[in-house]
Amino acid sequence: QVQLVESGGGLVQAGGSLRLSCAASGRTFSYYHMGWFRQAPGKEREFVAAISIFRTNTHYTDSVKDRFTISRDNAKNTVYLQMNSLKPEDTAVYYCAADSGVFGSVLWSKYEYWGQGTQVTVSS
Repeated sequence: QVQLVESGGGLVQAGGSLRLSCAASGRTFSYYHMGWFRQAPGKEREFVAAISIFRTNTHYTDSVKDRFTISRDNAKNTVYLQMNSLKPEDTAVYYCAADSGVFGSVLWSKYEYWGQGTQVTVSS
């Protein structure tokens, strides 16, 4: 079992920045690739970014490339999502998730463990 707890969400104006954190506990953090997903009201949960176990690979959805950066600190059992140049369409609940399978899945069903989510609201 892995427990994931997100933090860092909030209200920000368009063009601003936020840094999300996801702290893991339980099983060894470095067994898992980590991902961030988001879900806006009335929409499906969508992939945002992923990072491999030893940080050698990252993957982003096109809409956040060059604006968001995923990183992880295995010593602190934490994964981060730095979000810059935020847009109103980035408004959503953001979830982190852990995957022990092949790196790079954009399907939420492939991830085994999930946090409770943190709300990000970007005002225009």
